[in-house]
Amino acid sequence: MTITDIVLILFVVALLAWAIYDELIMPKRHGETLLALPLLRRSRIDGFIFAGLLVILIYNNVTNNGSVLTTWLLCALVLLAIYLFWIRAPKIIFKTTGFFFANVWIEYSRIQKMNLSEDGVLVMQLEQRRLLIRVKNIDDLERISQLFMQNQEVKI
Repeated sequence: MTITDIVLILFVVALLAWAIYDELIMPKRHGETLLALPLLRRSRIDGFIFAGLLVILIYNNVTNNGSVLTTWLLCALVLLAIYLFWIRAPKIIFKTTGFFFANVWIEYSRIQKMNLSEDGVLVMQLEQRRLLIRVKNIDDLERISQLFMQNQEVKI
């Protein structure tokens, strides 16, 4: 086993662990989920570039009679890239004491102000950072508003 195979194994394991955390563990952390909404995807061009580079590496490995293990690990990375960039949808998950945005836990108490831009982007100002939340469906902004208004446990 070469250093290349070890690095590829580390990347495959890390991406697989992150995917499991994102889909299975994160929704169960910090209590009951009050609301989970899909967000707009960012540019998919990065995914095309990454998958294209992996295909080039697979082609190069096969034509140069490289290791079969390396080819399989690169194929596993391609499958994980397809999941990450085209199947998985980013989401925001609201809980009673905070929410997950971009896989980061943010307490409601950290929100200084909230605004809605003209193009339907919810802007949350934290202490030193501004979150731009682009929901997939514009009606979900109303659901977020109702969550903050109706739920007595959610305090901003």
